[in-house]
Amino acid sequence: MHADQLLVTVAQVERLVAEQFPAWSGLPVQAVAFAGTVNTLFRLGDALVARFPLVPGDAAVVRAQLVREADAAAELRGRITAPTPVPVALGEPGHGYPLPWSVQTWLSGVDAFVDDPGDSVAFTHDLANLISELRAIDTAGRAFTGGNRGGRLTDHDAWVEICLARSGDLFDVSRLRGLWAEWRTLSRTAPDVMSHGDLIPGNLLVRGGRLAGVLDVGSFGPADPALDLVCAWHLLAAGPRSAFRDELACDDVEWERGRAWAFEQAIGAGWYYRQSNRAMSRMAERTVARLLDADA
Repeated sequence: MHADQLLVTVAQVERLVAEQFPAWSGLPVQAVAFAGTVNTLFRLGDALVARFPLVPGDAAVVRAQLVREADAAAELRGRITAPTPVPVALGEPGHGYPLPWSVQTWLSGVDAFVDDPGDSVAFTHDLANLISELRAIDTAGRAFTGGNRGGRLTDHDAWVEICLARSGDLFDVSRLRGLWAEWRTLSRTAPDVMSHGDLIPGNLLVRGGRLAGVLDVGSFGPADPALDLVCAWHLLAAGPRSAFRDELACDDVEWERGRAWAFEQAIGAGWYYRQSNRAMSRMAERTVARLLDADA
């Protein structure tokens, strides 16, 4: 998926686990097939999963990110209904793998790429409840610090233009450019709230048509209240999406900013993952279609 992507093998994982966590050395190691973009996963027995970052970087920076993710998981525990993985260990580089890595508890269920919950009324309620629970967590004086989605839409102008320039064979670029010109200047008076930050199908587990788990909580933090509304466009069909909006009592401007954040994410995922991660690219195509249909 990435030009400099790291390769991790079962044999490497077995050696790293045996050396650093000998209590788990007898557990079977199995690669996990999923649509993730920044980590590769390996089951350790039935109860654990090892996560290895795929993109090269400074080991100290990656370690800090893993610690921040563990802190976020601890803050979320008991505050949202849906379970999240519990970090249990932090591994070190070795055996040809250059970065720190983590071990978490395994959650049962399949991600929403595999089991599409877009027409499920029950899942829609679960999703709205998740966002309400996230928003209810005290920011404790924290505010958005930049570096990703969730601050000012205008900070993403250059990225959106790059993506539009590379998406001419995927989307109606002229129409999307016009929509972005409207979305980027939408007003906002509401303060930051606590947000998951990346509510895409691959980070939400489904079981029996209900929300069964929330993954990849490393982006949890304060952001624009509209940021987590991206899930309405990435996941929900028109009817459930309307019910979702009603349950959260979104006003027109907040709802439109949610459309803008969903567009900013989708317009990048479409062309970037077109050849390497079709689940992500198809999500982008469907999200953009929904955004355009809603504007028709």
